Amino acid sequence: MKTPAPESFEGQILALLPSLRRYSRSLTRSDADGEDLLQDCVEKILTRRGQWRGLNLRGWVLTIMTNLYRNGRRGKARDRLVELDAAEGMAAPEQAADPLERARLNDALNSLTEEHRAVLMLVVIEGYSYSEVAAALDVPIGTVMSRLSRARRRVAEHLKADNIITLRRPK
Repeated sequence: MKTPAPESFEGQILALLPSLRRYSRSLTRSDADGEDLLQDCVEKILTRRGQWRGLNLRGWVLTIMTNLYRNGRRGKARDRLVELDAAEGMAAPEQAADPLERARLNDALNSLTEEHRAVLMLVVIEGYSYSEVAAALDVPIGTVMSRLSRARRRVAEHLKADNIITLRRPK
Protein backbone atom coordinates (compact mmCIF):
# COMPACT_ATOMS: atom_id res chain seq x y z
CA MET A 1 0.00 0.00 0.00
CA LYS A 2 1.36 3.36 -1.02
CA THR A 3 1.71 6.21 1.51
CA PRO A 4 -0.04 9.42 0.38
CA ALA A 5 2.07 12.45 -0.44
CA PRO A 6 2.39 14.88 2.52
CA GLU A 7 0.83 17.74 0.55
CA SER A 8 -2.23 15.67 -0.43
CA PHE A 9 -5.47 15.78 1.54
CA GLU A 10 -4.90 12.29 2.93
CA GLY A 11 -1.29 13.14 3.81
CA GLN A 12 -2.39 16.19 5.74
CA ILE A 13 -4.98 14.11 7.61
CA LEU A 14 -2.30 11.53 8.48
CA ALA A 15 -0.12 14.32 9.88
CA LEU A 16 -3.00 15.47 12.11
CA LEU A 17 -3.76 12.00 13.54
CA PRO A 18 -1.52 12.18 16.66
CA SER A 19 -3.07 15.46 17.84
CA LEU A 20 -6.56 14.24 16.92
CA ARG A 21 -5.99 11.08 18.96
CA ARG A 22 -4.93 13.11 22.02
CA TYR A 23 -7.87 15.47 21.63
CA SER A 24 -10.39 12.63 21.24
CA ARG A 25 -9.04 10.93 24.36
CA SER A 26 -9.24 14.16 26.32
CA LEU A 27 -12.85 14.68 25.27
CA THR A 28 -14.03 11.16 26.02
CA ARG A 29 -11.81 10.56 29.07
CA SER A 30 -11.27 7.04 27.78
CA ASP A 31 -8.75 5.41 25.46
CA ALA A 32 -11.31 3.06 23.90
CA ASP A 33 -13.99 5.72 23.43
CA GLY A 34 -11.33 8.13 22.17
CA GLU A 35 -10.27 5.64 19.50
CA ASP A 36 -13.91 5.18 18.49
CA LEU A 37 -14.38 8.95 18.24
CA LEU A 38 -11.18 9.26 16.20
CA GLN A 39 -12.29 6.55 13.80
CA ASP A 40 -15.74 8.14 13.38
CA CYS A 41 -14.11 11.50 12.78
CA VAL A 42 -11.69 10.22 10.14
CA GLU A 43 -14.53 8.38 8.42
CA LYS A 44 -16.63 11.54 8.33
CA ILE A 45 -13.68 13.63 7.11
CA LEU A 46 -13.01 11.27 4.22
CA THR A 47 -16.67 10.97 3.22
CA ARG A 48 -17.23 14.74 3.36
CA ARG A 49 -13.98 15.70 1.71
CA GLY A 50 -15.88 17.66 -0.91
CA GLN A 51 -17.20 20.06 1.74
CA TRP A 52 -13.73 21.26 2.72
CA ARG A 53 -12.98 24.63 1.16
CA GLY A 54 -9.20 24.46 1.44
CA LEU A 55 -8.74 27.14 4.08
CA ASN A 56 -7.97 25.61 7.48
CA LEU A 57 -7.94 21.82 7.48
CA ARG A 58 -6.99 21.53 11.15
CA GLY A 59 -9.83 23.80 12.27
CA TRP A 60 -12.31 22.00 10.04
CA VAL A 61 -11.27 18.61 11.41
CA LEU A 62 -11.39 19.79 15.05
CA THR A 63 -14.87 21.18 14.49
CA ILE A 64 -16.03 17.85 13.08
CA MET A 65 -14.57 15.94 16.02
CA THR A 66 -16.04 18.30 18.61
CA ASN A 67 -19.48 18.11 16.98
CA LEU A 68 -19.32 14.31 16.74
CA TYR A 69 -18.50 14.14 20.44
CA ARG A 70 -21.30 16.51 21.41
CA ASN A 71 -23.84 14.71 19.23
CA GLY A 72 -22.74 11.36 20.62
CA ARG A 73 -23.22 12.56 24.19
CA ARG A 74 -26.69 13.84 23.39
CA GLY A 75 -27.74 10.70 21.55
CA LYS A 76 -26.50 8.03 23.93
CA ALA A 77 -27.24 7.25 27.51
CA ARG A 78 -24.78 4.47 28.21
CA ASP A 79 -24.74 2.16 31.15
CA ARG A 80 -21.11 1.87 32.28
CA LEU A 81 -21.74 -1.04 34.63
CA VAL A 82 -20.29 -4.42 33.71
CA GLU A 83 -21.38 -7.71 35.18
CA LEU A 84 -18.72 -9.25 37.40
CA ASP A 85 -18.57 -12.41 35.30
CA ALA A 86 -18.07 -10.37 32.12
CA ALA A 87 -15.22 -8.40 33.70
CA GLU A 88 -13.25 -11.51 34.66
CA GLY A 89 -11.17 -11.61 31.49
CA MET A 90 -10.53 -7.85 31.27
CA ALA A 91 -6.91 -6.76 31.29
CA ALA A 92 -5.69 -4.50 34.07
CA PRO A 93 -4.55 -1.04 32.96
CA GLU A 94 -0.83 -0.37 32.76
CA GLN A 95 0.58 1.29 35.88
CA ALA A 96 2.22 4.70 35.54
CA ALA A 97 5.63 5.55 36.99
CA ASP A 98 4.00 7.59 39.77
CA PRO A 99 0.38 6.48 39.97
CA LEU A 100 -0.53 8.96 42.69
CA GLU A 101 0.69 11.97 40.70
CA ARG A 102 -0.95 10.75 37.52
CA ALA A 103 -4.21 10.09 39.38
CA ARG A 104 -4.16 13.59 40.91
CA LEU A 105 -3.66 15.20 37.50
CA ASN A 106 -6.31 12.98 35.95
CA ASP A 107 -8.76 13.90 38.73
CA ALA A 108 -7.97 17.59 38.25
CA LEU A 109 -8.61 17.38 34.49
CA ASN A 110 -11.76 15.31 34.96
CA SER A 111 -13.11 17.85 37.44
CA LEU A 112 -13.30 20.40 34.62
CA THR A 113 -16.42 20.88 32.56
CA GLU A 114 -16.40 19.62 28.98
CA GLU A 115 -15.99 23.14 27.58
CA HIS A 116 -13.10 24.06 29.88
CA ARG A 117 -11.27 20.76 29.33
CA ALA A 118 -11.58 21.03 25.54
CA VAL A 119 -10.09 24.53 25.48
CA LEU A 120 -7.31 23.59 27.90
CA MET A 121 -6.31 20.53 25.88
CA LEU A 122 -6.37 22.32 22.53
CA VAL A 123 -4.34 25.34 23.67
CA VAL A 124 -1.94 23.82 26.20
CA ILE A 125 -1.37 20.30 24.91
CA GLU A 126 -1.96 20.68 21.17
CA GLY A 127 -0.58 24.22 20.89
CA TYR A 128 -3.42 25.70 18.84
CA SER A 129 -3.86 29.46 18.82
CA TYR A 130 -6.83 31.08 20.51
CA SER A 131 -8.34 31.97 17.13
CA GLU A 132 -8.01 28.38 15.87
CA VAL A 133 -9.70 27.05 19.00
CA ALA A 134 -12.44 29.69 18.74
CA ALA A 135 -13.11 28.67 15.14
CA ALA A 136 -13.05 24.94 15.93
CA LEU A 137 -15.43 25.24 18.90
CA ASP A 138 -17.53 27.96 17.28
CA VAL A 139 -17.19 30.39 20.20
CA PRO A 140 -15.81 33.94 20.43
CA ILE A 141 -12.08 34.31 21.12
CA GLY A 142 -12.85 36.03 24.43
CA THR A 143 -14.74 32.94 25.54
CA VAL A 144 -11.70 30.80 24.70
CA MET A 145 -9.43 33.04 26.79
CA SER A 146 -11.91 33.08 29.68
CA ARG A 147 -12.39 29.30 29.65
CA LEU A 148 -8.64 28.72 29.45
CA SER A 149 -7.99 31.02 32.40
CA ARG A 150 -10.68 29.36 34.50
CA ALA A 151 -9.51 25.86 33.54
CA ARG A 152 -5.90 26.63 34.51
CA ARG A 153 -7.01 28.14 37.80
CA ARG A 154 -9.28 25.18 38.63
CA VAL A 155 -6.58 22.62 37.84
CA ALA A 156 -4.07 24.53 39.97
CA GLU A 157 -6.56 24.79 42.85
CA HIS A 158 -7.43 21.11 42.59
CA LEU A 159 -3.78 20.06 42.62
CA LYS A 160 -2.98 22.46 45.46
CA ALA A 161 -5.90 21.19 47.54
CA ASP A 162 -4.84 17.57 47.03
CA ASN A 163 -1.38 18.38 48.32
CA ILE A 164 -2.54 19.27 51.84
CA ILE A 165 -1.84 16.71 54.51
CA THR A 166 -3.26 17.42 57.93
CA LEU A 167 -1.18 16.27 60.85
CA ARG A 168 -2.38 15.86 64.37
CA ARG A 169 -0.65 17.87 67.03
CA PRO A 170 1.48 16.08 69.62
CA LYS A 171 0.21 16.30 73.19
